[in-house]
Amino acid sequence: MSLWRASARLGRPVRAAGQLHEERPVLHLGIEHAGTSGVGQISPQPVALNGDPGVEDVLEELTETLLTRLMRLVAREGEPPAWARASTLVDERPAGRFAGALLEMALLTRELSVRGESSAVLWPAQYATPLQQTVSVLGPEAPWRLEPTVARVRVKTAPGAMSDAALARVGGLGVPVLLDFNASALGAEEVIAQARAVQSVARLDAVEQPFAPGNLAEMARLAERLDVDLSVDEGLRGESDLTQIVRYGAARVLCVKPARVGGYARARGLIERARDLGLRVYLGGFFETARPRQLNRVFAASCVSEPSDIGEVELLDTGPHGPGPTDVPRGAALVAEWS
Repeated sequence: MSLWRASARLGRPVRAAGQLHEERPVLHLGIEHAGTSGVGQISPQPVALNGDPGVEDVLEELTETLLTRLMRLVAREGEPPAWARASTLVDERPAGRFAGALLEMALLTRELSVRGESSAVLWPAQYATPLQQTVSVLGPEAPWRLEPTVARVRVKTAPGAMSDAALARVGGLGVPVLLDFNASALGAEEVIAQARAVQSVARLDAVEQPFAPGNLAEMARLAERLDVDLSVDEGLRGESDLTQIVRYGAARVLCVKPARVGGYARARGLIERARDLGLRVYLGGFFETARPRQLNRVFAASCVSEPSDIGEVELLDTGPHGPGPTDVPRGAALVAEWS
């Protein structure tokens, strides 16, 4: 078992309220047993933000806790656990969930290899999940290059009046808009004012995460005043968050990110419960590399009908790297090995 770390630059940087998404860490976990290997990859935040851990937090969780537990389990049972058991090894803290998602993916891809199956066999398609794409009104006015099939655009924004030029760009998108504040708003009035301005030029589908994660009382009060749905992104990490969101009536739309909630098994449970409760759910991402993006697309088609972040991410400085498991990103450094 080997853990690698690399970095990938985004071909299309995106500025959010709290950071510029320009470069992403890539953690790569390779697991080999009895001649069969599996690979997991995640792309955590460079530094902790809005409740999500930074890459150093995830690395510490992996090297100090999770992978040690895995090795003990393999020594006891004689083989790696089934992929759906990965969550039982995870500590319930943000870095633990990201680490668990990485381990789950490595175990999953190995298990599929042992069976000679693809992820589409595990997750049969039920939907032609539409594509959501992300742009920003906060950065330089670089061209917005939208895919022809995009069904909704998430627009990164921040409190304050949107300029006439930015409103004109949003109005020219031609598809529904999800207005994403990334937990940057301090009061309802600034959110309502911007939402109404966008509604004057475009179809506003939802307003996402205006307030800090956990501020569900303010979200619920805002929901009563807006005539569009509210969405939770950073504020959804597990079952307890979903329970509280429903209790407060804080949102009608949920962004479920497998890495944030602890992997695909947990994401599936959240999605199914949310749908049973009448909520809209879409699959989000963290600007991942090609392998997890492909898995995300197959997973989304099995359980999500809302437009989702499943398109390809244009990344620079990635590609095969010499030693180590297949498709270790170019320039990756070996963090640790276990045998």
